[in-house]
Amino acid sequence: MEMCNGRESSTASSIDGGDTLEHFEEEVDTLQYITHSPPINLPLEMPFRRSLFPHVGPYIAFQSFDCEGPMIPGEITKHLKWRLSTITPLIVRRTLVNSGFRLMKKSQEWCGTWGKHMKSVGFRTLKESQKINHFPGTFQIGRKDRLWRNLSRMMAKYGKKEFSFVPKTYVLPQDLRCFKQVWEKCGSREKWIVKPPASARGTGIKVVHRWSQIPKKRAVVVQQYLSRPKLISGAKFDLRLYVLVTSFNPLRIYIYPDGLVRFASVKYSDDINYLSDRFMHLTNYSINKTNSTYTSNDCVDSCSGHKWTLKTLWAYLEREHVNVERLWEAMKDIVVKTMIAGESSINSLSKANRSSRYCCYELFGVDILLDENLKPWLLEVNISPSLQSSSPLDIAIKGPLIKNVFNMAGYQLPDTLTSEEEERLAEMYRLDVVCQDFRLHTTSLSSKEIRKQDLYANLRDRDEYLEEIIEDLTPDDVRHFVIYEDELTQIDKFEKIFPTSESHEYLQYFEVPRYYNLLFDAWEFKYGDDRAKGISRLQKLCRKKYHLEQQLEF
Repeated sequence: MEMCNGRESSTASSIDGGDTLEHFEEEVDTLQYITHSPPINLPLEMPFRRSLFPHVGPYIAFQSFDCEGPMIPGEITKHLKWRLSTITPLIVRRTLVNSGFRLMKKSQEWCGTWGKHMKSVGFRTLKESQKINHFPGTFQIGRKDRLWRNLSRMMAKYGKKEFSFVPKTYVLPQDLRCFKQVWEKCGSREKWIVKPPASARGTGIKVVHRWSQIPKKRAVVVQQYLSRPKLISGAKFDLRLYVLVTSFNPLRIYIYPDGLVRFASVKYSDDINYLSDRFMHLTNYSINKTNSTYTSNDCVDSCSGHKWTLKTLWAYLEREHVNVERLWEAMKDIVVKTMIAGESSINSLSKANRSSRYCCYELFGVDILLDENLKPWLLEVNISPSLQSSSPLDIAIKGPLIKNVFNMAGYQLPDTLTSEEEERLAEMYRLDVVCQDFRLHTTSLSSKEIRKQDLYANLRDRDEYLEEIIEDLTPDDVRHFVIYEDELTQIDKFEKIFPTSESHEYLQYFEVPRYYNLLFDAWEFKYGDDRAKGISRLQKLCRKKYHLEQQLEF
């Protein structure tokens, strides 16, 4: 039952995404099978999508990996350079080629890349026209030890009831004394799972029940083992959710409705004599595929094999009379609170190392396990979830996912076109602006904008800002809303979970109030049910080029 790609991912700082030659060969075989199927006859599309707003450049219209993209003039493609990394999956490459990008290995004039997480200072080297699939500092939720530190801090501040979705965890050797005290009380009656703080594909993970099995000096995370999981056909499983964050300040979070369900290949037993059976206790594809009982699932809608789609699981649980909608809401709650737990450090590192809001977005892989009472538990967050696709089921999920992600990320043409090329494209596609305008994504503020932000930033009473904060919009406010509303036109299968008209309830959990979160809360309150009215207001301002004003007063 589980066919996931190398645990579907890396953890935290194992940022390679688990790409191996074996995974690549599996992926090539599967993609060749898919691509050699009868072609999909789709009409050619315009290579751009227009912004909703005047004087805002168009965005690249990404095409599916399995169909022909639009006919793109040569003067465009020669500027669309994508830097390949060692972890760029084949399905990503096919999507890019179909969308008009040229794949490069050494060029420094690239527009985008799908690669490893860099050290925070590495983001300083990014040009304003370059976009990468990470934010500075996301290891704060991607590493198992940092994730626990951040969530335990939230738990101490706001109570276990609100943050009780992660098993009790200890980071060794720092927490060794505290853990030993717990062990002396009840440790020998519990089962514990030992994990390296930054590893992938199940490397170094084991389930233990004796003190002698606990590493005392090596850096590990020891977590209370969830020994009563929900089982299907006797087997343990976990869920891989795909979460897109397009901004951390303001926080904007989207969740993909169809993820993966990954099964262990041996039926589960709570007997301590079987704790060493990794096929029973771990759901990693890289582990379970070596088991002779492992069965692949090539049908997207089938309840068979060791990997299902999330929608298949929902259908299965509904037949068991499970309230799937309530379960999904609980998982979204976990996702939002987890992102908030790391946003303070991520924002600090972003402010110190990133000069343009254009440069970053991130797709996370969030792993959830259901216990026998159907309570969802957070296992880990992956900052480089694998997009390798070694089966038709993988491709059915990840193909539309990556196209959706790229379109929401909002890639624009770099300003490297000549004036003649710009004029020709403007005439050909009837555009008022062709290339990216860096002013749209600037982090610079005028003194008037700084004063407004200082006025509202520390307000916690919603009634104090809800009406007034959007009454008089600054150019910076308008720029944020322009990017946001253009982003929402591409939401497609993703579901927005922050901000929403109800998400103000989460504002209490932020370490410090953030002006932009209050601003977006007020925008959603006023225009969430009538976006056309809000868009019309912004369009009037953009016609006057108000969004491009940058009067830096001192």
